[in-house]
Amino acid sequence: MTAPFAGDWTTGRPALAFQHCRACGARWLFARSFCPQCGGTDVEMQEASGLGTVHAVTLVTRAPSEALRPHAPYLLVLVDADEGFRVMAHAAPDVAIGDRVAASFRPFGSGLVPYFACVE
Repeated sequence: MTAPFAGDWTTGRPALAFQHCRACGARWLFARSFCPQCGGTDVEMQEASGLGTVHAVTLVTRAPSEALRPHAPYLLVLVDADEGFRVMAHAAPDVAIGDRVAASFRPFGSGLVPYFACVE
């Protein structure tokens, strides 16, 4: 039996979480009441290690809102998490495709976001 889910960065807690289907083994973001792979409803939330490999990067030079303009430019990445799902997040400026990264969490605008940096 798994412990009750305590929340993640979407609820203000500095953690990265994903869902897992007990029927087919699929893993995904973001939370939903059914498995997108098999349609099953026996799903559970799990906390991720925060480790992964960078799949893609993009530099945002024009922020999407006035509130985020002071943060630009900033790097966005797609990370293939060790647990088997992909997540989009912010990253340190020196992160590149293929790098091993670890998540921390930083304020951004009015919320908290995952922030990946290279692992030694």
